[in-house]
Amino acid sequence: MSQRNKRVMKTSALTNIESIVNKLKNNMSPPQLIMIIFFALIWIGAILLALPLSSSTGTSIGLLDALFTATSAICVNGLIVLDTGTVFSTFGQIIIMILIQVGGLGFMTLGVMVAIILGKRIGLKQRLLIQQATNTSSAQGLVKLSMYIVLIAFAFEALATVVLTLRWQNDLGWGQAIYYAMFHSISAFNNAGFSLWTDSLTPFIGDPVVNLTVITLFVIGGLGYIVVVDIFRKRSWRKLSLHSKIVLIGSFSLYLFGFITIFLIESWNPSTFADLSFGERIWASLFQGTAPRSSGFNTIDIGSMLATSQFFIIILMFIGASSGGTGGGIKINTFVVLVLATIQTFRGGGQIHAFERKIAEETVMRALAVVLSALAFVLGISILLSISEGILENHFLDVLFEATSAFSTTGLSMGLTSELSVGGKIIVSITMFAGRLGPLTLAFALAQKKRTSKIGYAEDHVLIG
Repeated sequence: MSQRNKRVMKTSALTNIESIVNKLKNNMSPPQLIMIIFFALIWIGAILLALPLSSSTGTSIGLLDALFTATSAICVNGLIVLDTGTVFSTFGQIIIMILIQVGGLGFMTLGVMVAIILGKRIGLKQRLLIQQATNTSSAQGLVKLSMYIVLIAFAFEALATVVLTLRWQNDLGWGQAIYYAMFHSISAFNNAGFSLWTDSLTPFIGDPVVNLTVITLFVIGGLGYIVVVDIFRKRSWRKLSLHSKIVLIGSFSLYLFGFITIFLIESWNPSTFADLSFGERIWASLFQGTAPRSSGFNTIDIGSMLATSQFFIIILMFIGASSGGTGGGIKINTFVVLVLATIQTFRGGGQIHAFERKIAEETVMRALAVVLSALAFVLGISILLSISEGILENHFLDVLFEATSAFSTTGLSMGLTSELSVGGKIIVSITMFAGRLGPLTLAFALAQKKRTSKIGYAEDHVLIG
């Protein structure tokens, strides 16, 4: 066969592949495309982490453990089956750091930044993808929003890196301090919870610099970019959107409630607070009362906490962060909408409102769908894990904690994750993936095209309660 014929055949094959890819892109909805790209990124990360170069011993960690770690990193979860600081080489840790950054910022946001740098035009299809990835209600101004997101993330991460470098340079030296500061800043802002220390941040339980820096990072990341940009743009409480007001009030109310509850309960626990000073107890309660909203870091051993505190943390993890942020869970705005709807129902029904603004009935129904689907998913995963891991009935709290942590992309663990079986690792990986995409996004991605019923039914009543 001549060289000319080979070139023609090669060109024809490439054209056919490109045609198939374009057809798939045109026939897929934004949620479906997001799911596929996330899945592809996880496998790319898994292959890189499975390389001997990524291991500190020069021996591959195996594809399953690499896949679990890549899923946890790209889904900004933080659950680990291998210690990040000792098992992975510097190359492997950098791969994890990149996966966290891409997963936290969102591949579409980074894609927009690259496209703008290269002078590319952002079309309607790309704008719809950005809208779905950032959980915004409008496709207008999304390119500018994406640039704001990148600038905000890099600014906070850079500032935190400087602060933590100055704090750790006496203990680690300048080179290692810069590296550790950068890794933990990226991990904290993206609510990932990966740490290069085996015991997370427990060595700094009473350190005000580390505590304040890390808390600030994961709180701002958890509030959501839409809220942060809204604050920067308007700089007035009255001008903020209803979404921003609900997120801010709901978040800080839950942070305060979490701090007080952990402090009061764990003060009776000799395994956690017995050897701590009053100041250290305050810092530990503040950190552990805010971290379950999706951070994944810990300054006290979660497994040593009282069962009451552990169950309370499960509730906080399930609620999670805010829509459009780097955290997971059902989202604080979803939780607040359902609370407002419940209060209004107890008052006799009528219009659901907040801050002199009406909340649409469709919003309430979506919130209810999110909560019920998330609850069903977590309970289902808990049952599967209890079977795969052979957990006895009196240890079911461990399973429920791990399942909630995986789904809410929090990353806190009572110790079960490091002991997972092969089946358990696969179950938790799927849970982290589903939790990062969100129950509604996943449902929309898998759903068929919407069908409008041509039949109208007569209204009737069903007894409730």
